[in-house]
Amino acid sequence: MANDDMGLLQVQFAPLNTPFIRRMQTLAAAGWIMTFVFGGFFFSVLLFYMMICTRLWWLVFLYILWILIDKNTSKREGRRIEWVRDWTWWRLYRAYFPLSLERTVELPSDRNYLFACYPHGVLCSGLFGNFVTKAPEFEKLFPGLTPTVHTLDGNFSHPVIRDLILSLGLRSSSREAILYNLCSEKKGQVSVLAVGGAAEALKSKPGVYNIILKPRKGFVKCALISGATLVPVFSFGETDLYNQLDNPEGSLLRRVQERLRKIIGIAPVVFLGRGMFQYSFGLVPQRRNVTTVVGKPIELPKVVNPSPEEVEEYHTKFTAALIDLFESNKHRLLSNPNVMLKID
Repeated sequence: MANDDMGLLQVQFAPLNTPFIRRMQTLAAAGWIMTFVFGGFFFSVLLFYMMICTRLWWLVFLYILWILIDKNTSKREGRRIEWVRDWTWWRLYRAYFPLSLERTVELPSDRNYLFACYPHGVLCSGLFGNFVTKAPEFEKLFPGLTPTVHTLDGNFSHPVIRDLILSLGLRSSSREAILYNLCSEKKGQVSVLAVGGAAEALKSKPGVYNIILKPRKGFVKCALISGATLVPVFSFGETDLYNQLDNPEGSLLRRVQERLRKIIGIAPVVFLGRGMFQYSFGLVPQRRNVTTVVGKPIELPKVVNPSPEEVEEYHTKFTAALIDLFESNKHRLLSNPNVMLKID
């Protein structure tokens, strides 16, 4: 474990006798962060090079044509490939932290669900490991349910990465895509959404649970329109995986981050983790337990055109359920049981 009181120039290295399996787990976590943060830029540059400097320009042309033809797949049925979701990479990734999944009650498979997840953290590590990859815990706890995680449309514009996340079962977070899944005649469909989004990532700090919920009402409206059951989900320990440069509200860094977020849709978090062979700095997430708890379902009527009052009513019920989920579990899952959930 890294010593928080170290000087800036001091580095705590990992022991040389670290077991091989732990090295592989760290490599899996590092590969995950490098792929999903820098992969889009890397493959864009690679394809540009192939187009301009090699004889494979025709291959790049065909691939770009395929992307244009395939652009709406993320908003419709997606392209889940179970083999990709079950890669050894993801098993090592889940074991690195480790990640775990719990339920409070059984969820029958004769209806569809909207899992509204908090907190976003820096990179939604718990959500990714428990709902994107083929986690055996999910299949055991929720038989008959199929999770579909929704993410920003911009993530489907990155070459190669778009095909990887489509294979993992991700779909667009647009209203169209969420309703397409929730209104499916095939029951047992679960739309998983990090409601706080990129804006919440800028608030993520170790030991702090500051979420964005008050202005987020669209997910409740989608649940009402589709008649889906709304379920609060909370990942305890998610905010402990990364620190970030100090960026209080109103600071120059925060203003620049917010400006860039509105332009590119992704929060430009200057996150601070650990390295492959040392614990003091780097891009790899800290090895901390993350426990994702699926709360009690909230039954909603199906309302084709919900009024603002109806949306507000169920938004209030969801807020109360999320607070109860947090307060009921923080004493056993957080190192500081006195931490408060701040809702903006």
